Amino acid sequence: MAKLFLGLDSSTQSLSAVVIDYERRRVVYDKSLNFDQALPQYKTQNGVLPHRDPLVKHSPPLMWAAALDLLLAAMQKDGVALGDILAVSGSGQQHGSVYLNARAAEALANLDPGMSLVENLKGVFSRRTSPIWMDSSTAVECAEIRKKLGGIQRTAQQTGSDTFERFTGPQIRKFYRIDPEAYAQTEHIALVSSFMASLLAGQIAPIDYGDGAGMNLMDIHQKVWHPGALKATAPGLRHRLPSLADSSKIVGPVSNYFVKKHGLNPAAQALVWSGDNPCSLVGLGLIKQGRVAISLGTSDTYFGSMRSCRTDDFGEGHVFGSPAGGYMSLICFKNGSLAREKIRDAYGVKSWKEFGELMATTPPGNDGGILLPWFEAEIVPRVNRPGIHRFDLDEQGAAANCRAIVEAQMLSKRLHAQWMKVEPDCIYATGGASNDPALLRVMADVMNCRVLRIEISKSAALGAALLAAHGWLVQAGEKPGWEELVAGFTDPIPGSEVRPDPKAARVYDRLVEKYAACEREALKQISA
Repeated sequence: MAKLFLGLDSSTQSLSAVVIDYERRRVVYDKSLNFDQALPQYKTQNGVLPHRDPLVKHSPPLMWAAALDLLLAAMQKDGVALGDILAVSGSGQQHGSVYLNARAAEALANLDPGMSLVENLKGVFSRRTSPIWMDSSTAVECAEIRKKLGGIQRTAQQTGSDTFERFTGPQIRKFYRIDPEAYAQTEHIALVSSFMASLLAGQIAPIDYGDGAGMNLMDIHQKVWHPGALKATAPGLRHRLPSLADSSKIVGPVSNYFVKKHGLNPAAQALVWSGDNPCSLVGLGLIKQGRVAISLGTSDTYFGSMRSCRTDDFGEGHVFGSPAGGYMSLICFKNGSLAREKIRDAYGVKSWKEFGELMATTPPGNDGGILLPWFEAEIVPRVNRPGIHRFDLDEQGAAANCRAIVEAQMLSKRLHAQWMKVEPDCIYATGGASNDPALLRVMADVMNCRVLRIEISKSAALGAALLAAHGWLVQAGEKPGWEELVAGFTDPIPGSEVRPDPKAARVYDRLVEKYAACEREALKQISA
């Protein structure tokens, strides 16, 4: 019998499934269900409920449960061998929280396959909606928690990150403040990941170290709940949180509900879920230190594995537990593809091919010209007032500005990743702009390491499927190595490697110092 494992990913806009055949090293099924389209009765827009306050971003947790029923029914209809699935794990959008009352545990333990999940879960929520990662309404709570923990540096050192508005701790504090009665009725606080895992297991599931680190509530070094952070957030919080666990931990067999209703294997094991970023780490094969991914999307992200826990004293980067052991680091740069598009459009460049051709007419290092392209308020570095800053760069030069935007973004990544003290030896480029050879050339030269393209459309769901395989194999008495586990599933595109040019790399070794000085000067001007 084939060894089949199911990975699920509950993201902002959809629920996705990936089934892998572990022995044959291949994905045998993948499917996504869009919340807006499949579940219009919940009236979400891009998976989020409209709200009069643009800073408030919530979603209905019942919608996620309804989607699980629909997706498994679709898989059954598509002929997926659900009866052969050996284990299930999953990924959830990080930071989102679900609030359950005292009835929840009993309801989970007694899910009736004669009803839908939504019908089974009626009356178990102490809060009807769930704040998600897009919510930016907790600035006051962030400041309060940060102050109690001793400031930005101390908060990051203790919890892995500075307090951020989207993080779960500040969201819990806000809930306690605005609705203390509903908070008092809350028996269990789950993340999106642990809520979905609880449905599958039929019991309150633990929170894993990867997703738990995105709450400002976990001691990042000891991987236990941090007493000071809990106290700074809300009273009686400890007993409302589940235990913390490794993502390879098996919660138990899947609930009989899914066996009876959807034909899932009664012997299938339900694992602890993780967050989308830690799962993507595995799904992209970033399972050893030095292997880094740069995702080029609306925002750009830089992330990879670390053997030892290091935190960013400026509080701009994040540290989470890694499902592959050790830690993962992540830095998010808000001005990503939209900034590149702004420069392209400002100079009337008709295509990315033409953009690259213009870049090729200018030398690496751009004759010292520096652009700080903060078209929107930036996360890294912290820039609250958008603005474009040029140093030794003529605003009129199309070619020079095309090169400047790409060099600036790569120099910024190099500069702001230094706190990790991990020199990348290989970069996997992913996301929409990763097929741009001119951009990848600059990336390889600035970072002075080889760059390879990788295309995995559902990296979080694939990572979850691989974690399901890992947990099942460990329980079966095997000791799968991570390189062996991901081999064949996370290979980069053949022939895509770009090697750095030594001469250009030396130019960028000097230019990064100038870039840092220009950034300091611009930040000084903004704060003046």
